Amino acid sequence: MTTDTGQTANHQPFAFHVLRYTSDLIRDEWVNIGVLLYDPLTGELRLRLIEGQDEFSRIRRLQPRADEDAIRELRDHLEDRFTTFLQNERMEQREPVRPGDALQKIIVKWNATLSNGIQLAEQKGVYADDLDMEVERLYGEHVAPPRREARVGAPGSRAMVRDYCGQVWRQAQLWNRIERAVRVSEFTFPGDPMRLDYGYRRNGTRGFVHTLSVSRAPTDCKLLAYTADRIAKRAAFASEFTAVTDIQLQPDLNERHRFVQDTLRDAGIASLDMSSFASWVPQLKAQMQ
Repeated sequence: MTTDTGQTANHQPFAFHVLRYTSDLIRDEWVNIGVLLYDPLTGELRLRLIEGQDEFSRIRRLQPRADEDAIRELRDHLEDRFTTFLQNERMEQREPVRPGDALQKIIVKWNATLSNGIQLAEQKGVYADDLDMEVERLYGEHVAPPRREARVGAPGSRAMVRDYCGQVWRQAQLWNRIERAVRVSEFTFPGDPMRLDYGYRRNGTRGFVHTLSVSRAPTDCKLLAYTADRIAKRAAFASEFTAVTDIQLQPDLNERHRFVQDTLRDAGIASLDMSSFASWVPQLKAQMQ
């Protein structure tokens, strides 16, 4: 196992694989689509795959015949396989085994059973303090589309908003109390690849928080509105929804902003810009005690 970064005194050793995809095995041209990071001791795992429109646009440029549906379904597929393999390993083991060792066996099986167009690159090692922060760093280095230097005040992507929200959750000491990447397929249709960024529970209500880049993809609000409506109608629990936008909405000055605001409001979704989200989370924390 090769090492990606040097060791420091307080860092823990993690292992990771880059996930690669090709639509043409004969040409042997691969593009990185995700990162799998895990703790070899505890078996704790993080999986980050492409999901943004700009990321899929880059895939289409590099791999015009790419099967986007297969890539979108890959995360659910891998997580389901992991759950199944882990259950089987626990049933077959007669003696206790380290979670990290069991996970290593699962990853080997994953790699052997993945489709020909998807591969795990060579395993590498890295030293870091936090799995969530490290998987985002590795994703930015190995997978995310190269970004031009942004001018001060330039609008951000959903990944940027999500990174900011992660910092706010951590600062409020709620990171380990919230759900992340919540599947919606149980409320919409089987195979729905959409995931809501965050979920929480308070006073018998289940809440969902999702990031939106109004400046880059304002129409994403329609998908969120549809999803919120399906959850509210089908779930057996009370629900509430919040959208965190990359910029402050100015509906009186911008028609697109008015479209986003009205779409969210009619679906019962509260909207917050990033600075408002930083004020809202401590209020939520007090209600979650």
